[in-house]
Amino acid sequence: MKSVTRSLRILEAVAQHQPVTVGELTKLFGLPKSTVQRTLVTLNEAGWLRANRKDTTRWEIGARVLAVRPAALQGSSLFAAAREPMIRLRDAVNETIHLSVPDALQCMVVVDRVDCTHAVRTFHAIGDTSPLHATATGRAVLAHVPRADVDELVAHGLESFGEATPTEAGQLHAELERVRADGYSVNRKQYRPDVCAVAAAILDEGGTPLATVAVSMPESRYDAVRLPELGRLVADTAQEIAGRRMGA
Repeated sequence: MKSVTRSLRILEAVAQHQPVTVGELTKLFGLPKSTVQRTLVTLNEAGWLRANRKDTTRWEIGARVLAVRPAALQGSSLFAAAREPMIRLRDAVNETIHLSVPDALQCMVVVDRVDCTHAVRTFHAIGDTSPLHATATGRAVLAHVPRADVDELVAHGLESFGEATPTEAGQLHAELERVRADGYSVNRKQYRPDVCAVAAAILDEGGTPLATVAVSMPESRYDAVRLPELGRLVADTAQEIAGRRMGA
């Protein structure tokens, strides 16, 4: 196989059999172990694959797969349920709306966006990734996962992106408590300078966070007085999307 074809076939095999080991892929393709390993490392560096966080000898699909937003996603119940409520939320606040999904505890991935009409606005391309601890979308997810998962994230270290980024366990847990109490999360310049966001989790039937919907805006248009109103709109939109997805 030529290198590109081989890489694509290995990527497809990982998607089908994940989490999968180098040895299993070697047997599947009849290739030298070193060749398979080299291909996996290359795909990992590009963000298409990642090591399983519980067993690093096994490989699984990474965040960049969502960057191409395949037709399967466009036809999914989540995507279909979210589109109209996102447009209505944009019309209500005239700010950019993002739909993001978690890639395990690795990051959040933007999978859809509805733009506002302002000349100056925030922008995240489809497929953009962001850290969980430093963003409104990420903390909306973390507020609904087991504490052990949050502790695991903290154990790997919380990178600082500015003075406001929560980098200590106590800071992060305090923020997550606020998210659970308020029903929405807030990011005020904790990840990107001069960018603010308000987000809420879209939960499945069992309360597991599937995705988040967020309003994103420049810091110049952030109004703390309007935060409760904005938070309610975002939380209501998240609940509507969840209900539409379940056929309510």
